[in-house]
Amino acid sequence: MTNKTVFRAYNETKERLAAAGIEDFGFEARVILRHVTGFDNKKILLNYNTELTAFQSERLRDIVTRRTARYPLQYILGEWQFYGRTFKVGDGVLIPRQDTETLVETALSLIKDKKAPRIADLCAGTGAIGITLALERADGEVTLVEKYDAPFEYLKKNANLLGAKNATLIKADALCGEIEGEYDLIVSNPPYVSIADMTALQPEVRFEPQEALCPGEDELLFYKAISRGAKTSLKGGGALCFEVGYNQADRVKEIMEADGFKALETVKDLSGTDRVVFGTVG
Repeated sequence: MTNKTVFRAYNETKERLAAAGIEDFGFEARVILRHVTGFDNKKILLNYNTELTAFQSERLRDIVTRRTARYPLQYILGEWQFYGRTFKVGDGVLIPRQDTETLVETALSLIKDKKAPRIADLCAGTGAIGITLALERADGEVTLVEKYDAPFEYLKKNANLLGAKNATLIKADALCGEIEGEYDLIVSNPPYVSIADMTALQPEVRFEPQEALCPGEDELLFYKAISRGAKTSLKGGGALCFEVGYNQADRVKEIMEADGFKALETVKDLSGTDRVVFGTVG
C-alpha cells in the first residue's frame, strides 16, 4: 500500500473488512487508520490526501490481513477502550465489551451513598470492571479475584498503568465462593455462555479463552457458587451484582432468591437485553 493516501487506504480497508464479513467495517477501518497513522478522527479528515509512509503501509497491510482472518482487532492493537479508559488486552484474556459498562453503571449506583465502600470483583479478567470501580470510587477499596495466569498478568498491568492504587489483586478461584472480609458490593461477570450458544458466536470468539466464556455443562455454575458464598461475605444491606446472558436473568434471580437475596432487579443494556441482575442481603 506504499504511496496510498489516507483516503484511499481507509476506503480499501473498509472494502476488505466488509468482504471478510466484519459487521462494523466502517468503525473498525477508522480505528485501524488511527492506530497506523497516530491521527485522531479530525486529523484523518484533515489529512485525507497525505500519503502513508512505507512503514505505515506495511503495518496497515499486516493488520488488515490478520483482521480479515477474523483475529480479534483488540488483540491486534493490544488494547481496547472501556468506560473511557484504555485497557491492555491480548491472547488469553477476555476482551472487554460495551455491554459490561451496564454492570459498572449499576454497581456505581448501588454504592453512590456508601462512604469508603468495600468492593469485590470476582472473575476479574483484565480488571475492566474492578479497576474502573476503583478509579471511579477512589475513596473505596476494591479486591479483584482472578484464577488464570494470563488474565492475572493483564490485571496487574492494567492496575499499574491506570493507577488503581486502591485495588488489591488476588489469584484465586471464584468458584470457591466465599471471600475473606465484609463487602458493601460484590460484582461479577462470570463465564455464562452455554455449550450450545458457543457454536453460534462470531468467529473472533474462538480466539478468546473458552474458560472465560463457557463454564461447561452448567451455564449457571458460577452464579450458584458466587451467590452462595456472597451471603457470608456481604455486609448487611450489601449488594450482589451480576452480568448475565441474554436469556438468564430470571433463572439467576431465582438462584439469588433461594440464597436469601432481596429486592431483586434486572437492568437492560443499551440494546434492550436483560444484562444485569442484582439484589441485597438483609
